[in-house]
Amino acid sequence: MEKSLIITMVVVSTVVLISCSNKTKDEKSNNMDTNNMKVTNSVVPKISDFPVGEENAGYAQYFSGRSWLAPLTHMSELNVPMNNVTFEPGCRNNWHSHTGGQILVAVGGVGYYQERGKDAIRMVPGDVIEIAPNIEHWHGAASDEWFSHIAVACNPQTNENIWLEPVSDEEYAATTK
Repeated sequence: MEKSLIITMVVVSTVVLISCSNKTKDEKSNNMDTNNMKVTNSVVPKISDFPVGEENAGYAQYFSGRSWLAPLTHMSELNVPMNNVTFEPGCRNNWHSHTGGQILVAVGGVGYYQERGKDAIRMVPGDVIEIAPNIEHWHGAASDEWFSHIAVACNPQTNENIWLEPVSDEEYAATTK
């Protein structure tokens, strides 16, 4: 009788594990193409405690891939615009500069930052990048990882983005390997 109970428990445990495993696979297949990690149903995985926000349609022309933008500050009298920016794998923004500078704080996943003419810097949660005014640069996700950072606009009363050319696929691959 005891042997029968053990066999029953093993069978039930196996069925439960298979069921859970299949559900996870089904959920993933409904939301993501796991071969190339692209979002298919506008579901962004939770990679940080900050909100993801809405798809970044207003700036999509300056990004290779999809990104999401969540404003974190709203009081104009504080004069410190901060946004959480989330990048799908392989997404990066164009080369650009800020007349007032920028600060990036990595909060989820793995990404890269590169100044023109320098090696790319791998970013992981907790990394802080200080970008001086008028420095041409780009930032975005690793090719196989989601990435999220908080972007702080420095000197917002005079800060303007100067958008430049896209980072080519070849350039991106060479600097992020």
